[in-house]
Amino acid sequence: MIYDLIRSNRTYRRFEQHVPVDRGTLEELVDLARLSSSGGNLQALKYILSCGEERNGLIFPRLRWAGYLKDWHGPEEGERPAAYIIMLGDKEISSHYSWDHGIACQSILLGACEKGLGGCMFGAVDKKGLAEDLRIPDRYEILVVIALGKPKERVVLEEIGDSGDVKYWRDADGVHHVPKRKLQDLLLDF
Repeated sequence: MIYDLIRSNRTYRRFEQHVPVDRGTLEELVDLARLSSSGGNLQALKYILSCGEERNGLIFPRLRWAGYLKDWHGPEEGERPAAYIIMLGDKEISSHYSWDHGIACQSILLGACEKGLGGCMFGAVDKKGLAEDLRIPDRYEILVVIALGKPKERVVLEEIGDSGDVKYWRDADGVHHVPKRKLQDLLLDF
């Protein structure tokens, strides 16, 4: 069960933009993150939710899409995310979020997948510009932006070839291919 959920939880970069994701759904996903583990149980993560055109329009241009796809600068109108969750660290609670946001992101993305949604987690964000656009106070550090929506693309996993190249790519039909290392290549025995 968890294996199937993790295997189907892929990074999606094109969405059915016209299919809305409502605030209640975003709150349910953040609640999964809230219930997840937190270093020292400090719970220093905070969230900004966006599912409206105006705020989404401020967030979208601040994201850097698909570094390996050099000739693609992000989804076109009609393929953009319907919603975003911006994950912040509250520096007045703690300055050590080290693994908290990774755990929280995984919880959010697995919850989204279970609901038939897809997501893309962004660390490549114009954080200064986004903080200015959304008037985020200095006490908060932008950690990650999660784009969400109904997927509009197919993503397939495949084994890394003999070249060892880990770069994802799209074929002529727009199918997104993600090379993964073999399990045996990850296991060490000293």
